Amino acid sequence: MAELKLSETRDLTRIERIGAHSHIRGLGLDSVLEPRASSEGMVGQASARKAAGIIVQMVKEGKIAGRAVLLAGQPGTGKTAIAMGMAKSLGQETPFAMLAGSELFSLEMSKTEALMQAFRKAIGVRIKEETEVIEGEVVEIQIDRPAVAGAASKTGRLTLKTTEMETVYDLGAKMIEALGKEKVQSGDVIAIDKASGKITKLGRSFSRSRDYDAMGPQTKFVQCPDGELQKRKEVVHCVTLHEIDVINSRTQGFLALFTGDTGEIRAEVREQIDTKVAEWREEGKAEIVPGVLFIDEVHMLDIECFSFLNRALENEMAPILVVATNRGITTIRGTNYKSPHGIPIDFLDRLLIISTEPYTEEEIRKILDIRCQEEDVEMSEDAKVLLTKIGGDTSLRYAIHLITSAALACQKRKGKVVEMEDISRVYELFWDVKRSTQYLMEYQSQYMFNEIPTGEGDEEEGNAMVS
Repeated sequence: MAELKLSETRDLTRIERIGAHSHIRGLGLDSVLEPRASSEGMVGQASARKAAGIIVQMVKEGKIAGRAVLLAGQPGTGKTAIAMGMAKSLGQETPFAMLAGSELFSLEMSKTEALMQAFRKAIGVRIKEETEVIEGEVVEIQIDRPAVAGAASKTGRLTLKTTEMETVYDLGAKMIEALGKEKVQSGDVIAIDKASGKITKLGRSFSRSRDYDAMGPQTKFVQCPDGELQKRKEVVHCVTLHEIDVINSRTQGFLALFTGDTGEIRAEVREQIDTKVAEWREEGKAEIVPGVLFIDEVHMLDIECFSFLNRALENEMAPILVVATNRGITTIRGTNYKSPHGIPIDFLDRLLIISTEPYTEEEIRKILDIRCQEEDVEMSEDAKVLLTKIGGDTSLRYAIHLITSAALACQKRKGKVVEMEDISRVYELFWDVKRSTQYLMEYQSQYMFNEIPTGEGDEEEGNAMVS
């Protein structure tokens, strides 16, 4: 019964909520950084994806740090998708921190402190240390269960072997539980950390490669370890500078990482940590991994934030800054001056600018196909053609929103495949921006605080709003 519950909890952790960018798996580039037409959830934006791929490659090789990249384009052209693709391409080892420009103004700390914490989250430290491990192939596991439940704890024996030796270890209740969690069985090659007791399953021994009953398609085969069972191994831990800051700055230590109540961290603490990390680097115990900080809606930052970013990018331990905006020439927040993208000219001068272009009808169709697959919606060819036309006339986001709504309308009429009638029904139920604006202009006199003039000379201005 215990085993059954364990498998249930494991399966539940795999369930993920379908989000706006949950279909993105990477940037969709080949080995020479050329963009594929449709790959890893990415469609179109070939030049923008290629430019992002070059940045990712330089980050991986450690050749770029303290630089800033701007993703600029109209709403719904895939700027956040490209940033998510960059995060997936970088992998788990490289830190990637995301932040929305408006978040800074809703936090309990100062804007510059929030930005500094975001910067430190995007800088990783790879710390190396030696640890003792027991590594070998499992020959036999014997577990002695008490006859009466609760009479005594379980005990057992574990037999491990290498190519040169074989040893029997006595097991306590905790180790038996750990072996059960990892589903370790005879023929597996495992590593046990002596300090923490953590068990890692390395794979299955080649000597058991013909035991077809005990293996699945994902089974990884490894050689039986040679030499002694007990070995010294170099273990690498990856943490961010922000995590080190939090652990050293508050009385509750690392618990603040889980509660999120980090508060403002004093400059002296950061200086001490930077000094210590610099010492570790000189001794060869640690290395710095500059990651990526992505700030969406960067036009929401004010002039103070931009001044801070200008200075922070000159720091020797600065990550790659990727910012995104959908604004044209607009006012810089906190001033009366206008500037491209609402970003000061001196900061714009530091940015490598990647522009995104509106999607073609063919690309909209491919994106809708991917989203239908992601949301597990079966749609007829005619319905997809209609939805593509709606996406071209209104916006891609509106067309994507209609997918799930149409699927629910299809379920209501007990259908299995979404047809044109389902798309038409939800299109009439949920309005897009153009139709909503048109309605407001027709019935503006019945709304409170109406600011659109009703004179004949202002008809052109009204038409411009709709288009």
